[in-house]
Amino acid sequence: MASNRAPSGAELLGIIEMIHREKEIDKEILFQGLENAILTAARRKFGDSETLVVTIDRQTGELTAADDNQPIDASDLGRIAAQTAKQVFIQRMREAESDILYREFITKREHILFGTVKRFEAGAMIVDLGKAEGYIPRSEQVRSEHYHPGDRIRAYVSNVEKLGPKLRISMSRTHPNLVYCLFELEVPEVAEGVIEIVNLVREPGYRTKMLVRSHDPKVDSIGACLGVRGSRINSIRDEIGGEKVDIIPFTDDLERLVVEALKPAEVRRVEIDFALNRARVHVDEDFLSLAIGRKGLNVRLAARLCGLSINIVTTDTATQEEQLEYQVETEPEAGEEDAVKEEAVEAEVVPDEEIAPDDPGTGAAVPPEEDVAPGAETT
Repeated sequence: MASNRAPSGAELLGIIEMIHREKEIDKEILFQGLENAILTAARRKFGDSETLVVTIDRQTGELTAADDNQPIDASDLGRIAAQTAKQVFIQRMREAESDILYREFITKREHILFGTVKRFEAGAMIVDLGKAEGYIPRSEQVRSEHYHPGDRIRAYVSNVEKLGPKLRISMSRTHPNLVYCLFELEVPEVAEGVIEIVNLVREPGYRTKMLVRSHDPKVDSIGACLGVRGSRINSIRDEIGGEKVDIIPFTDDLERLVVEALKPAEVRRVEIDFALNRARVHVDEDFLSLAIGRKGLNVRLAARLCGLSINIVTTDTATQEEQLEYQVETEPEAGEEDAVKEEAVEAEVVPDEEIAPDDPGTGAAVPPEEDVAPGAETT
């Protein structure tokens, strides 16, 4: 378009066809974009006239321009006007391309996508998704995971939005739905709705707890999620960096649910105050650190899973005044960047030496895989 010579109809049709094939942009959008570009250039050349009209024949590619029904030769636009038309057309083409990408990726929101780590910008991870780039901010990355450019990565698409002509695809490695989607991919019964994930809570990099139930009495919800010799759950754990996953059978008995949610710790007794939405849990002192978990994460996850405030007290002392009491409130506000805060667990005494070093996830040894019972840690 930089030349004063107007392209022939065949040349225009060839340009439209080439862009249509390469960019997958609808031909009509290209024709309209080219007409608007030439019209913009004509108005800069001949003035902002409302009677200016530019049309391109869809069959022959013939360009027709007129002002107040007086024909205008496209070659009269001049070099500067032609350059303007080219710039406008490129801009419209980019907008159309962005619209196409948006329509494609908006359908993948709340799903998992594969990509390749491309680069890092101010701590954020940029992921190559083929036609577009994904964006994983530092807050959506798991601290214990380390990726490098060229590494393959699987992440949850949390949002897709247009920012002018650009497309922003926000992704996450910390979102609880990442684990949910992984179970849909690895466990056909979950994808088909035979097994329902009733609730799922997560502390990224540490532990996930989820409630499951089967809608088919012939299907064991725990066994299906674990797979033969733990094949399914191991595949999921490998994808999330070895994070522990507790699969807990759903029950309407709230006391039983609290007991299952606090595993692998053994609970002696549960007292629930329904008026205050609070549970008082009695454990032997040997299981106190295991019930609480490292920095209170195990009991906090149990509280969020059950929707209760949980008090954990030891049963080895005679009076309440001599007991160690721990309290965890219900689920924190959504979007909290770092739920791992020690102040969420209030303790009168938490000696470091009480926490056994065998299991970095809970502060105590975990039973071996063959001893895992329903509701227990599924490593």
